[in-house]
Amino acid sequence: MVVPEPKVWRAARPHVVRVARAVKPGVVRIGHAVKPGAARVAQAVKPGVVRAASAVTARSSQLARSTKKLTTLQFTAGAATLGLVLTAGAVAAAGPWDSSGQRTAERDWAASRGGEGGADHGRNSGTSSGAAAGAPKPAPSAPFVLSGLGGASGAGSAPGGDALAAALDPLLNAPALGPRRAAAVVDVATGELLYAQGVDDALTPASTTKIATAAAALSAAGPDHRIQTRTVLEPDSADVVLVGGGDPTLTADKDRGGTSRSSEVESGGGYASLSSLADETATALEKRHLNEITLTYDTSLYDGPEQHTIGENPNLALVTPLMVDEARLNDSSSGPTKRSKNPAADATAKFADLLEDRGIKTKIKGLGETTKNAKELAAVSSPPLSTLVERMLTNSDNDIAEALARQVALATGEQPSFEGGAAAIKKELKKLELPVDGVEFADGSGLSRGNELTPALLTALLAESAAPSHPELRPVLTGLPVAGFTGTLTTRYTPDASGTGVVRAKTGTLTGVNTLAGTVVDAEGRLLSFAFLATETTDATGAQRALDAAASTLATCGCR
Repeated sequence: MVVPEPKVWRAARPHVVRVARAVKPGVVRIGHAVKPGAARVAQAVKPGVVRAASAVTARSSQLARSTKKLTTLQFTAGAATLGLVLTAGAVAAAGPWDSSGQRTAERDWAASRGGEGGADHGRNSGTSSGAAAGAPKPAPSAPFVLSGLGGASGAGSAPGGDALAAALDPLLNAPALGPRRAAAVVDVATGELLYAQGVDDALTPASTTKIATAAAALSAAGPDHRIQTRTVLEPDSADVVLVGGGDPTLTADKDRGGTSRSSEVESGGGYASLSSLADETATALEKRHLNEITLTYDTSLYDGPEQHTIGENPNLALVTPLMVDEARLNDSSSGPTKRSKNPAADATAKFADLLEDRGIKTKIKGLGETTKNAKELAAVSSPPLSTLVERMLTNSDNDIAEALARQVALATGEQPSFEGGAAAIKKELKKLELPVDGVEFADGSGLSRGNELTPALLTALLAESAAPSHPELRPVLTGLPVAGFTGTLTTRYTPDASGTGVVRAKTGTLTGVNTLAGTVVDAEGRLLSFAFLATETTDATGAQRALDAAASTLATCGCR
């Protein structure tokens, strides 16, 4: 059983940790100081203690009978009072304290050591400092990420345009980026355009398209929206229909699943489980005294072709509203891999096996459609859309991207297809008053070369996602990969690169296309959004290095 952490403790924990850290050195010093005296006292009182023990032993039975028994509550109250007295003394000794609840000395100590890594990850770990061979390497420090999140956009002034151009132009004009490139840098707090190179030029964005898809989905359907997969029973029959709702993360893996509509609050929102759906469906059938059924599946939610215009590709399954584990034929959860050629039928076959395991004899009839009088038996729900958006952005997940594009279409009254999803995304962004002139969408994932986005739109999307007026868009920022640590940026930045741990950005890569768009906090504490797009590149590795260097330059450049 998992016991949830009380909200009061969760709120107080940072202060308690600071108090514990502040008090610990004093307690240790007190212990060292008291130890010699304590030893002398022990030696002096030992004879008396022995005599007292003998006397107490003789009277113990008598005392027990005559002494009024203390209650548990009295013992607890006494112990608590003593503990508070001791704690108050230790806290007073550890002071002085400032108005924020942080000990002044601790704050000064932290400031003096701000450049160091965490435990066992100081700057000299594993080096010639005397650390043992094989000790951990220094952990990259990322103080500016935290300072940027702590305020609107830092206390410093925004970078100057001329200084920023002097720093970025040599990097963004690198031959590796090819003949067509466009870029923009925006101060998130004010929306001011700080740097522009073809800012309104619409170029192929590759997977940075997913930033637009994410924002449109969060805006249209809402961050708390969940996608359901259901089973229904046709009236006066033993005909069960497995109804796809468009959740590509529905899983047959017991380690990933565990969410049903009835348990999602308790579970905290894991991925929807096909096993849980089978459990609930079998229970509902048993209540109706049905232990032999026919099973069909319904994929009528989506319209249009299932296959993307790029054709069969390990980066994307057939786009259908019913599949399990993104139709992957191995145990992977991200990245390119071989996919099922009939995701909906394969999901139904797995579901039939699960029902059989639960005592329901099941005969599969194939594709069908649900009638309006069908009664729901059971349902499981995806994690909230905010979670799906974060997974999509971190791993550049094309299956989730295309599913979210169709959720936008369903929410806005467009056709749930490649074409309809693209139209719905643009419609929703226009509703958010974002600059969509000259912009074209062809899909939700960015795999299509028919997508054409501008740096102006991408930087505006990122800035809008940070705006206090649009908290529903925040997962667009929290889902961005962290340079050197997560998702598609895990291996793009070395541990000693200035952008490591500081740059958060969505990558985009197609043959001849390299893009990068995200956020960074500069040397003065200003939160900036940026978008760098290059097409007709001939050196993919060189292009990536140039874009990464440009983002790192933003992190270290005061540029005033």
